[in-house]
Amino acid sequence: MRRATFGKLALLALGLVLFSFVLMGLSRLVVSADTARLVSAPTMVAGGTLVVVLTVRSVVAVAGIRPLED
Repeated sequence: MRRATFGKLALLALGLVLFSFVLMGLSRLVVSADTARLVSAPTMVAGGTLVVVLTVRSVVAVAGIRPLED
């Protein structure tokens, strides 16, 4: 994985998590709190999964197993 791709994916993960909170907050104005959580859950799971994958990838790179490309 290239460093630029890693950075873009990190920004995407941050954006997904922030979008999930905004989506939940705005949907609570229209529907109940439980439904708002169900609506925002897929984006939160996607963002959280991407954060975990990037964390594991960075640990592997720091350990020297598979370094990031320039």
